[in-house]
Amino acid sequence: MARRAVWGWASYYWGNHAFTTSIITVFFPIFFKDYWSSGADVTVSTFRLGLANSIASLIVAISAPMLGAIADRGGYAKRFLIASAFLGAAALLALHWVGKGEWQLAVAFYVLASIGYFWGNVFGDSMLVTVAEPGKLDITSAIGYFAGYLGGGIFLALGVAMTLKPHWFGIADAASAVRLLLVLAALWWALFSLPLLFLVPASPHAAARVSLLTSAREGLVQFRETFRHIRSYKPVFMFLAAYWVYIDGVNTVIQMAVDYGKSIGFGTADLILAVLLVQFVGAPAALLAGRLGARIGPRRVIFIGLAVYVFVSIYATFMTSPLEFYLVAGLVGLVQGGVQLLSRSYFARLVPAERAGEFFGFYNMLGEFAAIIGPILVGTVSYTTGSPRLSILSVIVLFALGAWLLAFVDAGQETLARG
Repeated sequence: MARRAVWGWASYYWGNHAFTTSIITVFFPIFFKDYWSSGADVTVSTFRLGLANSIASLIVAISAPMLGAIADRGGYAKRFLIASAFLGAAALLALHWVGKGEWQLAVAFYVLASIGYFWGNVFGDSMLVTVAEPGKLDITSAIGYFAGYLGGGIFLALGVAMTLKPHWFGIADAASAVRLLLVLAALWWALFSLPLLFLVPASPHAAARVSLLTSAREGLVQFRETFRHIRSYKPVFMFLAAYWVYIDGVNTVIQMAVDYGKSIGFGTADLILAVLLVQFVGAPAALLAGRLGARIGPRRVIFIGLAVYVFVSIYATFMTSPLEFYLVAGLVGLVQGGVQLLSRSYFARLVPAERAGEFFGFYNMLGEFAAIIGPILVGTVSYTTGSPRLSILSVIVLFALGAWLLAFVDAGQETLARG
């Protein structure tokens, strides 16, 4: 049963990464500019897209800890996750029927889809402590990321083929291919969420099931209590501080890599292939990171990953050819998933299992507020120096500071002994 639960849980990440890898990262930004914001200046469409991402992130950041606490009290994590997945898939499906120039509707449905995706991650991440067997937090977390990278990569490869060679699929043009991809991504997300519903049991740490209203009332009280006293959970507090800083750097690299590549003259095809490379390198690298974390400890592997990010930031300053960009993408693929998945499993060691949803709500809240400092650093350095190449160096500060704060987390004070 335990193995079935792990793969049922991982299936959700296989499904939802079709949205984050293909839609958020590649096709929505391009289609939004060329189709839904048709006729608008590129700076206006960029502002609209940035506003959409900010609105979704703010809603999730504010609501995540409270929803996590409610889920803890009533044992609703699995139900909330499935509801979030279907909200996201339905909103993504609705984008198919949004007409050219209707950017307001496109933003509205995109925000709803993003909220569904990020809410789902809150509940999915908190379920790690339920599905992982004793002593297997790291490898279980790795399996989730492996499924996400592989599922997202396969769907992105399909999307690239459909948009570059639409006639292979009997599609009129690239625009029609993207509209069809929205439908396929919604179905992919919804269908691969279903195994979790049937294979993953309810959390054994949940209180006796109570009504949603009672859960909401008790969960909100619990949330306020934890928010007020979270400093007393010293390892948790220190880890969250470190995580907020270094994951800001990781998210900045994810968000700014394509823009940086374009700014130094690389073509769109090269950039999309680099994104694909990250996915397919990231899948086996995630499993390797999970095993390495179990062997030498997740914190040490996170330190290694942050050191690689520092090297990548320095090397990217001097690269001049697409081949070097692929090399950088490959290095990012090697460590990106490892830093993310081991941060999740390490945090799961530190929190009380019966309050995992609530604490992972804070964890995901910080993830949503991340990538605020990094883009400002990159933009400011680029503007003041006039050199995008120098701007990428500024992200090193986030990796170095995050690693320094992580060194103060006392691994000996782990709440759980399941590591």
